[in-house]
Amino acid sequence: MNLNKKRCPWAILSDEKYVEYHDKEWGVPLFDDNRLFEMLVLEGAQAGLSWRTILHKRDEYRSCFFGFNPEKVARMTNDDVETLMLTGGIIRNRLKISSAIKNAKVFIDIVEKYGSFSNYYWNWVDGKPIINHFKTMDEVPAKTPLSEAISKDLKGRGMSFIGATIIYSFMQATGMVNDHLTSCFRHKELC
Repeated sequence: MNLNKKRCPWAILSDEKYVEYHDKEWGVPLFDDNRLFEMLVLEGAQAGLSWRTILHKRDEYRSCFFGFNPEKVARMTNDDVETLMLTGGIIRNRLKISSAIKNAKVFIDIVEKYGSFSNYYWNWVDGKPIINHFKTMDEVPAKTPLSEAISKDLKGRGMSFIGATIIYSFMQATGMVNDHLTSCFRHKELC
């Protein structure tokens, strides 16, 4: 980890895992369906919490949710939910856990209709990331008309924990938008 590089101010230098996430993952265009499903579940789990908290629990989430294989998650039962409620390594919120299972079923429906979730998702921007040029964190929105439209569409298909703010975070994390500040070394790398 190079501490001399200029980063987005949210990349907390005292947390190596957080900095690595900023430097290698956040904002990188993601097209792999399992990784997209992972980020969708984790962004929903984050609701009301910090991403740092979720990031430090990601390995346990991967274990509990079968490596974020949507087909396996969709087959989870109420007994599985009860088991996960006793698991200390994830957020023990029944609604969020149940949402992951319900969202997996909708995710599979989308894959069947569009060939992949990636096709559905990236079609919203014609397959090309939106490159923003924000200079300060105050300029970065919490949601946009596009995140509201995607959220509304996914809710209409039956998903939950996918409000416009969660979807915008998902868009940032998966590289649909490049919201690295222009002063951050990653902004130019991802343009």
